[in-house]
Amino acid sequence: QVQVVESGGAYVQPGGSLRLSCAASGSIFSIRSMGWHRQAPGKQRELVADVTHVDLPNYAHSVKGRFTISPISRDNVNNTVYLQMNSLKPEDTAVYYCYIDFKKSITSGSKYAWGQGTQVTVSS
Repeated sequence: QVQVVESGGAYVQPGGSLRLSCAASGSIFSIRSMGWHRQAPGKQRELVADVTHVDLPNYAHSVKGRFTISPISRDNVNNTVYLQMNSLKPEDTAVYYCYIDFKKSITSGSKYAWGQGTQVTVSS
């Protein structure tokens, strides 16, 4: 069982900043990547940013230069990644979901686990 917990969503004015946190814990043998997707009302879920286990980040074009994803940090319990969001725009308003792409053992296949989401609202 793997748990993914996001935090940091809030209401912010245009031009403001937020930092989202994501912690994944449980039966995780190895990680391929962690990242963030978002879903705005009436729209499909889309990739925001992700980072591989060797710290290679990838960003959606719409957030490049404004958002920064941290490297994955691991301790005995949690695997954590952060999303620093600057120069926020109203179109960034969405529920932000964190995911982890992982393996439970050396012989298992890749699995995904998702968090419940955290709401980001950008409005004046």
